[in-house]
Amino acid sequence: MTGLAAMRVAAVVVVAVLAGSLALAHPPTKKLNALAEKIMHERFMAEQRSTHWGVNLTTTEIIEAFGYPAEIHHVTTPDGYILELHRIPHGIGGSSGDRPVALLQHCLLCSSSDYIMNTPEEALAYVLADAGYDVWMPNFRGNTYSRAHVELDPENIDFWSFSWDEMARYDVPSSIDYILATTGREDLYYVGWSMGTTVFFAMMSERPEYNSKVRAMAGLAPVAYLDYAQGPLFALAPIAGDLDTIMTLLGVGELLPGGEFMDNITVTFCDDNSTFAGVCYNFLFLIAGPDSEELNEEFLPVILAHTPAGSSVHTVNHYAQTVASGLFQKYDYGKIGNMIHYDQATPPLYNLSEVTAPVGLFWGQTDWLATPEDVAHLAKELPNVALNYRIDKDQFNHLDFGWCTHTYYYVNSHVLNFLSQH
Repeated sequence: MTGLAAMRVAAVVVVAVLAGSLALAHPPTKKLNALAEKIMHERFMAEQRSTHWGVNLTTTEIIEAFGYPAEIHHVTTPDGYILELHRIPHGIGGSSGDRPVALLQHCLLCSSSDYIMNTPEEALAYVLADAGYDVWMPNFRGNTYSRAHVELDPENIDFWSFSWDEMARYDVPSSIDYILATTGREDLYYVGWSMGTTVFFAMMSERPEYNSKVRAMAGLAPVAYLDYAQGPLFALAPIAGDLDTIMTLLGVGELLPGGEFMDNITVTFCDDNSTFAGVCYNFLFLIAGPDSEELNEEFLPVILAHTPAGSSVHTVNHYAQTVASGLFQKYDYGKIGNMIHYDQATPPLYNLSEVTAPVGLFWGQTDWLATPEDVAHLAKELPNVALNYRIDKDQFNHLDFGWCTHTYYYVNSHVLNFLSQH
């Protein structure tokens, strides 16, 4: 018997002794009986619970578990961050034929696992690999897989001195250059989800020469403006700057890293058999918007074991600044900080007219983070919108784009069609 098992047995014995003592001292009541039944039921369900096999696996291990080849690559950015990229070089059918490259970039507080946490028939990475693409999934600086630097340690707050500005300036260009050099291709397809789209638009504003390296861009739940975003998280936007300052003074630069704590929360509260599963599901709806019909309960433990995957406090605060300003602009360091960084009192605006690569926008009607109104604003600013597609479902939220039950039908089949036309 392991130490953990012994502790559990001891705990059960203690509970039994206490319960017996209470029963002798006080006559049982309906409330006590109901409480006892609830405790026993939850204990029984915990014992019966079969945690999803993917909870404790990495992105590449999950890929290989489904029978696909997986590779791990690393690239160092000009400012010293070491990014990990995951690759599915081909599908189940083999590696023959000319395979165009598809780069899939994850969302805020997420990782490369965004695109593989579903069945092979539904998850975009597998769908693209089986359709003949060479699939690459980079990880932004600071997440579970990219917590390395040539000099800085993640325990040092200086490691976390970045927002999605640096991801746009360094991470995505470095990933694109490495992928094209490795594959020998001249260009690639880019698929971004949420922050993966934000960074793309910012990159093209700063590095317009990369338009020639992107054959087409598919933006899932695209985010540049947040004027109409809603939900309880946005109630914190007005004080996000103060929270950022306080955390910086306390030496805290990282927000919501993945780890054992989140894994325990997932197993306890988000398993299908848990009596608390409904609370877990409703928490997701409060963040992303309603769509209970498409909630992927089977893969939810895996999703929550890999998400959140961590990022910097500044990265999240950058979105809060977007809410407050109504502008698509660089990080606001305050007047003095802006003078130091930009030689002007206010942050420079990103120029969306520089995004000349063909763009497809895919958006949901009940997405609280990439709302229809804000996507419409974005579409007016972009000069080359090749497709502006509303998901054909009245309720479709921010997380459904990767993790809903019927992702292929609602999203990925249309993404495939869009990419094939460019």
